[in-house]
Amino acid sequence: MDEHDGPPGVAPVPREPAAEPQVPAYPAGLAGDVDTAKGARLHVRPIRTTDGPGLAEFHRGLSDRSVYRRFFFVHPALTDVEVEHFTHVDYADRLALVAEDDGRIVAVGRYERTPGTAEAEVAFVVTDSHQQLGIGSVLLAQLARAALGRGITTFTAETLAENRAMLAVFRNSGYALTTSTEFDTVSVRFPIDALSGPAPPPG
Repeated sequence: MDEHDGPPGVAPVPREPAAEPQVPAYPAGLAGDVDTAKGARLHVRPIRTTDGPGLAEFHRGLSDRSVYRRFFFVHPALTDVEVEHFTHVDYADRLALVAEDDGRIVAVGRYERTPGTAEAEVAFVVTDSHQQLGIGSVLLAQLARAALGRGITTFTAETLAENRAMLAVFRNSGYALTTSTEFDTVSVRFPIDALSGPAPPPG
């Protein structure tokens, strides 16, 4: 008698098939061409699991200063574990968008929800050759629009006080900011409801 047949006279209990791991559906609706306020046209799309090599190359191309402003320490290359973590997102509680210029990643923006809340921490970094073009503002607006559709209503961020460009993106976004400063770090918090925020960029 098979061990799953049960005792004689009792109908066997069907065995539940093993659950297949759920692969998040790619949100293609978040992809599209956008124009920045400075006239740059870029393709913005959600990150893919296959973007590891491109993401690693993008990070290696950042200046030491840009890396330090993003990670708060010198970090010239991403580890394999970091690359996998950054490229494998669920597109809901964790979302990353990449901006491409001629097929090359030139900026990355992401949010990560604080578990059990409607808040998420947001961060982005732009390659040095494409800074001051308004890409950060585009990524922030796109991330906010996506987050609202996923039940997130508040963004938080941590940035160095010296990172005036990043702070300007937040201050010029149209959102009602609350900020606090401790040592050299500025903490930013703001609601991303449609009434307080800017309209999404064209594209």
